[in-house]
Amino acid sequence: MAEMIYLDHHATTPCDPRVVDAMLPWFTERFANPHSDSHAAGREAADAIAGSIQTIAETIHAPASALLITSGATESINLAMRGVMTHPRNRRNHMVVCTTEHPAVLDVAADLQRSGVEVSYVRVHPQSSGDASPPGTIDLDALAEAITDQTALVNVMLANNEMGAIHPIVEVARITHEAGALLHCDATQAVGRMPVDVGAMGIDLLSASAHKFYGPKGIGLLVAGGCERRVRLRPQIVGGGQQQGLRSGTMNPAGVIAMATAIGLGVDDGPRIAALRDRLWQTLRAEVDGIELNGPTLSDASVRLAGNLNFRLRSVEGETWMAATPDVAFSSGSACSSANPSASHVLLAMGLSESEARRSVRFGVGRFTTESDIDQACERLIAAYRRF
Repeated sequence: MAEMIYLDHHATTPCDPRVVDAMLPWFTERFANPHSDSHAAGREAADAIAGSIQTIAETIHAPASALLITSGATESINLAMRGVMTHPRNRRNHMVVCTTEHPAVLDVAADLQRSGVEVSYVRVHPQSSGDASPPGTIDLDALAEAITDQTALVNVMLANNEMGAIHPIVEVARITHEAGALLHCDATQAVGRMPVDVGAMGIDLLSASAHKFYGPKGIGLLVAGGCERRVRLRPQIVGGGQQQGLRSGTMNPAGVIAMATAIGLGVDDGPRIAALRDRLWQTLRAEVDGIELNGPTLSDASVRLAGNLNFRLRSVEGETWMAATPDVAFSSGSACSSANPSASHVLLAMGLSESEARRSVRFGVGRFTTESDIDQACERLIAAYRRF
């Protein structure tokens, strides 16, 4: 088999070598428990964590005091959603969720719903709507209609993991806050790919994972109180009282330092990555008959992530094309829902048929992707397609 060409950066990203270099000493040379403040080694680890948290907070324009370290976005999402809805001082029992959220959000919403929380699901603009709104972005009128005086929390991701659609979060925040509710934003696909300003965007709770922006797996963050509104959370992990008692457990200096290093490297070079994505799209469109773009236009970086490409084939299912091209890494949907054989809920929510959804594929171009990678991938993909 030829060397793998990796074009699935929405699923995960490789650790940047600079991140690896920064974290390695904290496994062997500086291994102390950061909560052991009775000796210098422990204090050194604690100081390194504090400095890293400050770096992360400054990069996304959030208060350092509001930043919690978790095992990843899934834990952050659970803490945000369950923490708000089950807090003993929360008197509201209604939550709003966008239909195209990641399963990490949808599954928590469904579980809370089974326990008595009322949940409303808000549609996105369809693929063929005929209006000016980018397909895959939340319908703001529907959002306003769904929110009531009993709404405690609104959940809208910043950028979609399948479609790359960037939601109008500032407007979402305005509608949410006018009703006295809090906004939780899954920014897993956005951090490291586009500028994120928690305060300016009006985000009260923000979740993210380091492995999506060239850091290691197993470390993530939750901003809880990114704006002037007070956020109360009921802890989901107790036992030790670390992190203000909101997320107990011995902190991981290597992971926190790695995440800070990764986020401190800044966002990807959007124009360069968009150009590679467009090269991939134009080459495939010229050689593969009948393919059609899913999601927002590729020409506007304000509505679609630069590295994202999602399209549907005319007559071949995405899984079939993937199996025929094992030396190119791409996907037919969310990596975290790949065990589910059903068609993409994101594409179905945009009005595509089940057949169209199954004939769709997703590519994610990243920081280390080259023109040669794109050209070789196209050769392999086109050759495989012609064998059908």
